[in-house]
Amino acid sequence: MTQTATQLTPSAQEEITTALNQCLSETVVTTMLAQNFHWNVKGMAFGPLHALFQEIYEDHFAGQDDLAERVRALDMHAEGQLAKMLDRSKVAEADGHQTDREMIELLATAQETVSKTLAGLGELAAGHGDTLTEDLAIERGRTHDKFAWMLRSHLQ
Repeated sequence: MTQTATQLTPSAQEEITTALNQCLSETVVTTMLAQNFHWNVKGMAFGPLHALFQEIYEDHFAGQDDLAERVRALDMHAEGQLAKMLDRSKVAEADGHQTDREMIELLATAQETVSKTLAGLGELAAGHGDTLTEDLAIERGRTHDKFAWMLRSHLQ
């Protein structure tokens, strides 16, 4: 049975929020990864990579907001401390001294990681009848899969 945020049990809200905050943390770290690479990319592919990295971080910034607002719609707390996000995230920071190819590889792997985490959120939400969170997870996951494909295409 489909349920709105206010119809979910407190334990369902907590489980879903934990998963949402995981997705939020990984999205935040991936956003900064893309922005760092945007600032520091060099080489023959500077122009297109600079533009692609910007497209990615701008998309992810909006995605962060969607995830955090869904947490709030569940009447829970959206994680906002960077240190806690870094601790929680399965995506690691990078210092921006990588080659353009290394940047692409790291960012593609980050996209795949976030996509997988979002898929897990979608399954969890579906199990609780929270189709609205499930839909958000599917939409964001599809976006991260697209960026992973676009990045990997540069390496072929």
